[in-house]
Amino acid sequence: MADSSWRCARCDEALTARKTVFTYLGQSFTHEVLRCPKCGRVLIPPELARGKMAEVEEQLEDK
Repeated sequence: MADSSWRCARCDEALTARKTVFTYLGQSFTHEVLRCPKCGRVLIPPELARGKMAEVEEQLEDK
């Protein structure tokens, strides 16, 4: 994921691509997303929310 022109609404810092750990129902997965280097807020793109995150959520809730 390339760096973009997105900026953090809280800090006004440019977002940078960083590996980030997501946890749901005690399970974790790592994905590279745009994140503020100062406060750590992340930008979740729609493709990730509807794709990998939705898939992991569905698998965990089916257990």
